[in-house]
Amino acid sequence: APPLSPKSRDVGVRGAGSGAVSLTIPGLVDNSMAAGKGAGKPVSLWDNMRIRFMVCFLGVFVCYFYYGILQETITRGEYGQGDKKEKFRFARTLVCIQCIISALFAKILIQFFEGSKPDHTKNWLYGLCSLSYLGAMVSSNSALQYVNYPTQVLGKSCKPIPVMILGVTILRKRYPLAKYLCVLLIVGGVALFLYKPNKSSAVADDHVFGFGEILLLISLTLDGLTGVAQDHMRSRFQTTANHMMLNINLWSMLVLGLIVLTTGEVSDFLSFTERYPSIIYNILLFGVTSALGQTFIFMTVVNFGPLTCSIVTTTRKFFTILGSVLLFGNVMSSMQWVGTVLVFLGLGLDAKFGKTPKKTTH
Repeated sequence: APPLSPKSRDVGVRGAGSGAVSLTIPGLVDNSMAAGKGAGKPVSLWDNMRIRFMVCFLGVFVCYFYYGILQETITRGEYGQGDKKEKFRFARTLVCIQCIISALFAKILIQFFEGSKPDHTKNWLYGLCSLSYLGAMVSSNSALQYVNYPTQVLGKSCKPIPVMILGVTILRKRYPLAKYLCVLLIVGGVALFLYKPNKSSAVADDHVFGFGEILLLISLTLDGLTGVAQDHMRSRFQTTANHMMLNINLWSMLVLGLIVLTTGEVSDFLSFTERYPSIIYNILLFGVTSALGQTFIFMTVVNFGPLTCSIVTTTRKFFTILGSVLLFGNVMSSMQWVGTVLVFLGLGLDAKFGKTPKKTTH
């Protein structure tokens, strides 16, 4: 084929059926899309997978950065005056409201962007994803009652590992050796960066492996099962990000709704909001940022797979803390510098050598 002329590389706006307008760059064809679109054909900006990945990553980062600020404001703030100050203690109701707002947000997206497009995904897969996600979250938080914070940090940093292991063993996926190395570098770097030994409790625990560690293993296993179920939906039923977000949140809302109703937590929560109505604004904003963040997370799962999504969410915490350190001039320890180098090395190698996993042939 003859080389492209300078004019063919200019950005142009072309009509896309039914009067819609899409931004196209004739000279920009992503390698991963070339097989399906044909080399040299105009593609939209969104078809470039690198741009799509950057949008997903920045969306997750920005939304969950503000989400974390709101979460800390709501759960760690003190309400009232004088000796009558109260703490917010309705975590399950808060997550239930978060699921309701996310489900409504996904429903609106489906209505406006997907219309009557059918969803053939089995309901039991959505239920499995919801139960495994909630179970992983409960197990991880409950583990803090039995293990120290550094141990929990190490466990949460290893989330991509069970996603990869269960993907290989259950879905028969094959990853290049470089992918395993990249994941280990990223996980190790994040663990080193976040690890902060508690000097006040320098005495080691008497047990080597106890109930807290079992809860962390359960949490990691459930994270892996969530990834397997999402990967199966993605490859078998071509489940869209919005349908995945809607149905998983509906199942989570059902489970948490039954819990808060049977325990009476919802009535205590309503009484709390009557006493301190200013918290309602933060709760609604908390739900909106969660809905936006989940949109980018499920978009990442559908376009790049659960393993990439777990790497994004793991490194998101690293970049948040690193940004805080750099902005406020805090001194980084030598261990944190080593962790930083490992994370960027792992991300760089993954961008260069990471490939889409393939199923084994029988």
